[in-house]
Amino acid sequence: MRLKNKVAIITGAGNGLGKAGALKFAKEGAVVIVVDYDQESGETVKEEIVQMDCKADFYKVDVSNWEQVKTMVENVKEKYGTIDILVNNAGVTADSFLVKMTDKQWDKVIDVNLKGVFNCTKAVAPIMIEKKEGKIINTSSVVGEQGNVGQTNYSATKAGVIGMTKTWAKELGYKGINVNAVAPGYIMTEMVSKVPEKVLEKIRNKVPFKKLGEPEDIANAYLFLASSESEYCNGTILDVNGGISI
Repeated sequence: MRLKNKVAIITGAGNGLGKAGALKFAKEGAVVIVVDYDQESGETVKEEIVQMDCKADFYKVDVSNWEQVKTMVENVKEKYGTIDILVNNAGVTADSFLVKMTDKQWDKVIDVNLKGVFNCTKAVAPIMIEKKEGKIINTSSVVGEQGNVGQTNYSATKAGVIGMTKTWAKELGYKGINVNAVAPGYIMTEMVSKVPEKVLEKIRNKVPFKKLGEPEDIANAYLFLASSESEYCNGTILDVNGGISI
């Protein structure tokens, strides 16, 4: 029970990596605040956690909307008295080649993947500063480190997340707050499953293990960074990609 009685907000927890993290945190004793824009999936994850005899709440939130984020954080603070962990996991894609990418595609990904991380961290940070303790975990990506064809917007946001992580580690570290990021490789989520099989096979062949990762692999990384085992990790970008970046 490495997160016993810790209050953890996980954005984008209705599916994929966020769901895996939410279930993992619940099993480790955390009170899990499931945050997602999709009410049906978010409620489903909350109920799954409750059925495990663990504690969870669900909030439907557009993380790009400051007022919605602020209200959610205030409600969680009022109910539980504190917030110990924030996992900025919510993310979207809207892929296109540079010359064909529309303003709508660009803005959608920037708003959720970059502004959303900013909003949630800005809302939670004062609570952690006051108690001089907290864990903030951001979700970057291997494409934020290497780039990827057709993902100008997504790559930009995930590179931006790395920059924010390192900046906040410097700003908040001396206040007792750990700020780190996980940079997943290609993980078998709903998002990746939409990629054509021929493309996935090429990706597998680039991984030394010759296989893609599973959501559980990222959930384990989230858990490590959220637990006391990572007390001396700050500003770290934890690559979980099977070695594809070697």
